[in-house]
Amino acid sequence: MKSSSRDLVQLEGALWVLVADTGMPIYDFAFARYFTARRDPFREAPVTAVARVGAAEDYASFFDEAAKDGITLVHTPEQHQRCSTLPGWYPRIEDLTAKSEVFDHPPSALEVESRFGWPVFLKGERQTARHRRDLSIVRDRRAYEAAVAEWEREPILRWQRIAVRELLALRPVPAPESERISPSFEFRVFLWRAEVVGFGRYWWEGPAYHCNASEEREAIALARLAARRVDVPFLVVDVAQREDGRWVVIECNDGQESGYAGVAPIAMWRRIIELESAR
Repeated sequence: MKSSSRDLVQLEGALWVLVADTGMPIYDFAFARYFTARRDPFREAPVTAVARVGAAEDYASFFDEAAKDGITLVHTPEQHQRCSTLPGWYPRIEDLTAKSEVFDHPPSALEVESRFGWPVFLKGERQTARHRRDLSIVRDRRAYEAAVAEWEREPILRWQRIAVRELLALRPVPAPESERISPSFEFRVFLWRAEVVGFGRYWWEGPAYHCNASEEREAIALARLAARRVDVPFLVVDVAQREDGRWVVIECNDGQESGYAGVAPIAMWRRIIELESAR
């Protein structure tokens, strides 16, 4: 994400947010429109703040840069690495998610076949290439070799290490045919200091789908378990239901960098402010 100039604001006297407009509606939020916002010139340094400025290409440098301005970001570089990359969170929740392995260099098709079989799911260690199906769902050797050849040309993927994952049979949801991954019964959960502050459908652009009360309890229970293990202040856990009814963690992300998907941002930030006010 590309961001414009940054603005440091304190919301309702309880939560500092370092914010910038990225031009992405799923991510940006007009904090000052919905909350009382006290701006940077009146603050007492130092402060701890949540960054909502887009995805940092070099979070450690971003963290140090903010520290020079008297701002401690809510996640240290180690915490950011732990919750935003598959090698960071996978070892902590291996039994809750699909079998996965990250490679410094793309493995051969033979190596993938021997370790996983076909089909497999490919992604960067941090993210997919806008959910492109041809670069994500690989059903045989030929498709894998084509995906690897494209990897170096894809700007989102070429700087990431390649992650090979077991392709799970997930409960599908109705959606028009496209070149993207077919949507599944997947939900995004935001957690602030291990408390659930937002829950909503992951695939927010297509036809609406909803879970019942029992399904929501199961999904949230899994997200909470993952959050306790990953153990960072502001976490996003994406969970989905398998065809056999079991729930599985799809991935984890840094809440500072995550889009809202189907989560209501006003209610989410109000809840975070309430939790911080009570501390």
